[in-house]
Amino acid sequence: MSSAREIDLRDSSNHPTGFWAEEALKAYQRFVAAGADVVVMTPDGKAPVIDPYSLEAFFHYPDEDRDYFASVYRTFHQDPDDIRITLAHTTEQELVASRRIAQRMVDAGRTPEEAHGILSNAAKIAWRKNEKLVDVMLAEGLDGGLPEAALRGAVEELESAARAKSDERKAELGEIPGFRSPVALSDLSEEQLAEFDAFFAPGGHGPMVDLADNADAGRLIAALHAQNKPVASLCHGPAVLLSAPERHDGQWLFEGFRVTSYTDEEEDQNAIGMLGMPWYLDAALKNAGAVFDDAPFAWASHVVVDRNLITGQNPNSTEATADAVLKALSL
Repeated sequence: MSSAREIDLRDSSNHPTGFWAEEALKAYQRFVAAGADVVVMTPDGKAPVIDPYSLEAFFHYPDEDRDYFASVYRTFHQDPDDIRITLAHTTEQELVASRRIAQRMVDAGRTPEEAHGILSNAAKIAWRKNEKLVDVMLAEGLDGGLPEAALRGAVEELESAARAKSDERKAELGEIPGFRSPVALSDLSEEQLAEFDAFFAPGGHGPMVDLADNADAGRLIAALHAQNKPVASLCHGPAVLLSAPERHDGQWLFEGFRVTSYTDEEEDQNAIGMLGMPWYLDAALKNAGAVFDDAPFAWASHVVVDRNLITGQNPNSTEATADAVLKALSL
């Protein structure tokens, strides 16, 4: 894990950074639940810190709300497998509150099918015009018979639930001993590094600061790769792959491997990226020699497995990436 606390951006020097809360927690919990003995490491042994941006409430919507939102937007796209979702759709347009609004309609006497149809029509307009869902429902007569207070109350309820989930995850991370007192990667010998069965690096912008050019991370990668053991990373975590040494032929260790990571498109949509990145990860991986393999659209869950290398594209790929690691370990 990164122990970086700041990143220099074009429009914000010494900007707070760290690891991505959801990625680290969900992956850790999945590994432990499968019976893995997890050792938390940072380059210098300093405790990793949570990237403050990763605690924003809109990154922690309950799964049932995300799923209902998906069932809504899939009704107005001809090809449900090629839906281009931007961060604005989930952070600015209130669309994820659809489930809670629909439930209020059902409580008021609508059937679930009627409520879903009304929400789908309103969401399509909000999506196309880039307007807030409740404003569209009120303006277009698609309120389903609900008063404005009930509609806005559903949005507030969702935001409250998301804030509570964010607080819960922050607390859970704080209770993990390894996150409070990690092992210093720099202290481990070649023999100790070779004893690990796999390694996994979560994202957050921190890895771009202290894992992209780290000799000790390079030692760890080389030790595992030489034994064909899983080398895994997620989102901005694949920055650590840039620390991998060269092969005997002078090429990067993973030259020609299929790799994914947080994409330039995703970077340009998030609040940190908009402040001006010092460099772009997917471009750097391509320049190093990777065959970049991203999803057809931003924010989709996407995992790439090429030989012993496992990479995930974004936070939505967390569970699938962790599961790929467990599958490689037969756990």
